[in-house]
Amino acid sequence: MEINGSKASLDQVKALALTNYGHFTSMLVEDLRVRGLSLHMERLVRDCQLLFGVALDTDRVREYILHALDEAGAARVVARVTIYDPALDLGTIGSDAEPAVLVTTRAASASAAPPLRLQAASYRREKPSVKHIGLFGALEARRSAQREGFDDVLFLNPDGTISEIATSNIGFIRDGGVVWPRSEYLSGITMTLLHQAVDETVTTEPLTLSDLAGMDGAFATNAATGVRAVASVDGTAWPTEHKLLNELRDLYTDIPAERL
Repeated sequence: MEINGSKASLDQVKALALTNYGHFTSMLVEDLRVRGLSLHMERLVRDCQLLFGVALDTDRVREYILHALDEAGAARVVARVTIYDPALDLGTIGSDAEPAVLVTTRAASASAAPPLRLQAASYRREKPSVKHIGLFGALEARRSAQREGFDDVLFLNPDGTISEIATSNIGFIRDGGVVWPRSEYLSGITMTLLHQAVDETVTTEPLTLSDLAGMDGAFATNAATGVRAVASVDGTAWPTEHKLLNELRDLYTDIPAERL
């Protein structure tokens, strides 16, 4: 765990627990390459401007990621880049900010993630288009779903339309094409890359739980796990092996990664 390229101190990271204001992105790094690296950097720049009103130097961010990876000493890791200002607290949150770059790493799983069983729940994240660190509501909903025997939670808007999974996007398969929910949500990097790769067979529609019986399959997308099968949402289940699902996995694997 490093902040601005040096080992982070307790005083520097306590703002994440006590103030909890900032944003982040997580990426799978394999041999110092990342799929969608430019998109990750664009997200950090955009969200930094939105939350702090300042520009972010992405060359500096990449330098800090490389330094942390060198310290981690692994060829395949998940790196999380968190942008926040350790000097801000609850009383000074309106002050001019000097955001710091916190890089944390963890080993990436070597095995494919198992299919997800989702429980639908009514919830909408604050500022859905921003990958912010305010995860209490999402994690509370995930915990509730897991306590009920599910793996994760699928969010429904107040009008009943589907938006996203707690920390992933969801897509559906129908008639040989991909259907994304039409909603306000965080457009993930993996989702964006896949959308670009299969644009001619993609539609976006407002979807409710009543539409799921007409789908041939479902999948989740996330930078750490790629394309992951969804086995069910509540009582609606799908086969976890599907021709298009396998094609999506192959397409994602073939997307050229960018060097840090």
